[in-house]
Formats: sequence, structure tokens, C-alpha cells
Amino acid sequence: MRRQTGFTLLEIAIALVIIGLLLGGVLKGQELIQSARVRNLAATQDEVKTAFFGFWDRFRAYPGDYNLASANLPNVAATSDGNGDGQILLNGAMLESIAVWEHLSKAGFLTGSYTYNAAVSSATNPTNAYGVFLQLIYDNAYADTGAAATRHNLKLGNQIPVGIIAELDRKVDDGNAQTGTFRFSAYTEGGTAPTAANCHNAGTWLATTSEPNCGGASLL
Repeated sequence: MRRQTGFTLLEIAIALVIIGLLLGGVLKGQELIQSARVRNLAATQDEVKTAFFGFWDRFRAYPGDYNLASANLPNVAATSDGNGDGQILLNGAMLESIAVWEHLSKAGFLTGSYTYNAAVSSATNPTNAYGVFLQLIYDNAYADTGAAATRHNLKLGNQIPVGIIAELDRKVDDGNAQTGTFRFSAYTEGGTAPTAANCHNAGTWLATTSEPNCGGASLL
């Protein structure tokens, strides 16, 4: 009679423990990566907001809109001067929402060096953790429903996974995509704009989905 061989209960138990440890390590690693990306976006937002208010405190003007930038900031051309109307918007053909980055960096409030050009690029604008350009502007395009007040806001760009942006909202605000100081935004500089229905439902972030293209704006 031939003897049958196989795994003993002890060997099976050990294998299951090892598999459990491996799966736990993978899940923990994913959690750490997500937390790091959330912290990166939060730090980016905080850096820009601190620079924005610091600039105002020093010059009593908004970056990008500052009409004396070329006179008071190093290596800024007159073509980068804003019109000083208190709104980071269009100034004829000059885009103050792009010039804002040159003003902040040349004044020493923002890490990096940016030079104004009407065509957005890595030389003119900072990007988020996913390589998408930020926007600092005076508009009401930070909301996807209802009548929003026009105000200055920082858009973090698109291509942010919904789970990441939902956690960011919980970290810095109220966790609701349609209320508070941090909200869903469909802004994008090129590429495909985020779809609100794919990112949240009546303000509740769809964090359990795998939607890869969402965006958010922080009110200033």
C-alpha cells in the first residue's frame, strides 16, 4: 500500500500566517503611500496659501495683480505687471493667474523659480504631486452646483484619485465636496476635466471607488 504525502495542518497554518503577513504588509504599504500623497498635497496647499497672504502683507497687493512688480521685485519684466484692481484675473492679454507664480517666487515667498509666459509650462507654473498645474485665480469655478460667490481660490489641478482627495478634504476641512473651504473642482490645464458625478454624490466623496481623475479647490 503506497503512502500518501501532503501538507500537515501545522504546515498549512504556517503558510496561512505567512500569507496573512504578506497581505498585511502590502495593505499597510498602500496606506502609507496614500498618507504620504495626502500630506504632499496638504503641504503644497499650505505653502501657496502662506505665500499668498505673506505677499499681501508685505506689498498690500495680490501676487499676479501687483502693478508695481517690475519696479519692486528682482528680474520681473514690465510685461508681468498686473493692473492692481484687487483681482487675480485677466489684464488685457496678460494672464494674472500665471504671473502670480512669478511674483511669488521672485519675492521669495515660493520655492522654485517661475517666469511669466502666456503659455502654461513647468517654467511658469508649479504642479501637484501628479504633475498637473495649479491655478490661483479670482473666479467662481471652484463649485459644481448652485450660485457660488466669486473669490480667490487655489485649484490643486486634476488627476488626483478620489480616495486621496477625500482624505485631504477630511484632513484640512469638513470632508464635504460641496461645502467648507475645500471643495470639488473640475479645473484642468489640459487633459480631461474631472466629472463631478464620478468623484462625489451630493457632497459625499466616492472614496471607495477607483476614480483616478478628481480635483479640488481651496478658498482663500
